[in-house]
Amino acid sequence: MKTTDFTSLYIAQINEKAYFCRIINKIYMTNEQPITLQEGAMRFGTFMGVFWIIKFSFLPLGFTMPLLQLLFILLTLFVPVLGVIYARRFRNKYCDGIITFGRAYIFTFLLYLFAALLAAVGHYIYFRYIDNGFLSGMYLEQLESLKSSVKGDMVLSIDQLIEAFNTISSLSPLTLTFQLIYQNLFYGMLLALPTALLVMKLKKNI
Repeated sequence: MKTTDFTSLYIAQINEKAYFCRIINKIYMTNEQPITLQEGAMRFGTFMGVFWIIKFSFLPLGFTMPLLQLLFILLTLFVPVLGVIYARRFRNKYCDGIITFGRAYIFTFLLYLFAALLAAVGHYIYFRYIDNGFLSGMYLEQLESLKSSVKGDMVLSIDQLIEAFNTISSLSPLTLTFQLIYQNLFYGMLLALPTALLVMKLKKNI
């Protein structure tokens, strides 16, 4: 084989390898980096949704193990912090460390939206197949016990709570699940405001 033919073949092999490397790198980048804000919110919202499902499981268990009820409260308080962590991670990893208030707000709201939809699956399964009125029954039992130890206006307030839980206990699992979705979306809209203010970072003019 002539030297020129060998050189041409060698160069062709190098170009072919480089081509496949570019293809693999393109596929890798596509799989690892969200192209849109919605895709990023969906990814982090999935993590948040799983966190919510785990957190919610501690609520009924907390009536038999008080430590788990305390853990449920602490994890609930941690939700806004986790929202800020995910929003900052999205900004730094996929936005080159720069994000406007508007984009940060939309990302955070979508984050809570996807989390609420995923958590709704867990909520429906629980209320449809597991709960059987357990949660509302336990709350009503605690309220009745508390009612016997208070006087005055507190009795009226507790009666109103009892009436509210009686109404909740009459809801179907699907209706109750949708109520929780609306509630989570409402809180998500509110929490997105301070989160966007904390996360926003504009490009500095040089």
